[in-house]
Amino acid sequence: MPVNLGRRELIAALGGAVAWPFAARAQQAAMPVVALINARRADFGAAMAAEFRKGLSQTGVAEGKDVLVEYHWLDGHYEELPTIIGDAVRRSVAVIATPGSTPSALAAKAATATIPIVFGVAEDPVALGLVASLARPGANATGINFFASEIDAKRLGLMRELLPKANRFAVLVNPANAPTAEATSKALKQAAPGLGLELLFFSASTPTEIDTAFAAIAGVRADALFIAPDGFLASRASQFATLTARDRLPASIFSSEAVAVGLLMSYGTSIADVFRQVGVYTGSILKGAKPAELPVLQSTKFEFIINLQTARSLGLDVPPTLLARADEVIE
Repeated sequence: MPVNLGRRELIAALGGAVAWPFAARAQQAAMPVVALINARRADFGAAMAAEFRKGLSQTGVAEGKDVLVEYHWLDGHYEELPTIIGDAVRRSVAVIATPGSTPSALAAKAATATIPIVFGVAEDPVALGLVASLARPGANATGINFFASEIDAKRLGLMRELLPKANRFAVLVNPANAPTAEATSKALKQAAPGLGLELLFFSASTPTEIDTAFAAIAGVRADALFIAPDGFLASRASQFATLTARDRLPASIFSSEAVAVGLLMSYGTSIADVFRQVGVYTGSILKGAKPAELPVLQSTKFEFIINLQTARSLGLDVPPTLLARADEVIE
């Protein structure tokens, strides 16, 4: 038999259902908020987010219990940075974390001189103006330099050893990530003459532009492709694997994930380690450490990875000396 409840009885009956979500929201609102910003796609960033959480946990900070983390995966849309960072600054978030994203770090630094920033950048953070020195950052930003741009010339040299008959190298940069694109272009132009290489530069900031760039690269009959370090480009690993296989184009990239799905080689530091260390510093700041006093870290481990299956499909004979130097060989 239906029961008719008055307004007061109805509120009493629903009290538990209403109160608990409200309490949960209130608790969540009381937590410090971290805004994490990266250029990758959300699906490609999931594993990196896990590394960030691992870093937080090393300091005794648990996401959802001690801190609320807002993940902003740009998917290459760097033009969204002013809105995202402006909103984070207006709300006075506890920390802005920018692992693996130089444009995000620079935008955050330009937007606030008070909110702590923990960065992971591909270039020298002193030269970028993010810190006063590596040992004593001196302001509201600190983090890690993972040397992506500094080792561009070394990666080009490894490609030359792997492809001794290749002379025309296409270079793909993301102009939306201007600091890294410019650093890569400068480093490669300085290194190319000594290696006897001709460089042909192409740009792409969207998946469609990547397709267009590959059509142009095929048109100039490039012998190989050098993909500049960039979070968005790294997250297009599957697209690059498909296009390079189609065009039988040997390619190298900074990030190891792309080699696992089919690109020929990579040389670089671990982006997973970057996210984890940014998590450690973020947790330390949440517990009271000052970014001005946390020294900027520098990556020390560099990994050279070759996909031998891809090499065979391209008809390449990888020198045994080069295989011996590889940190990982994918069969």
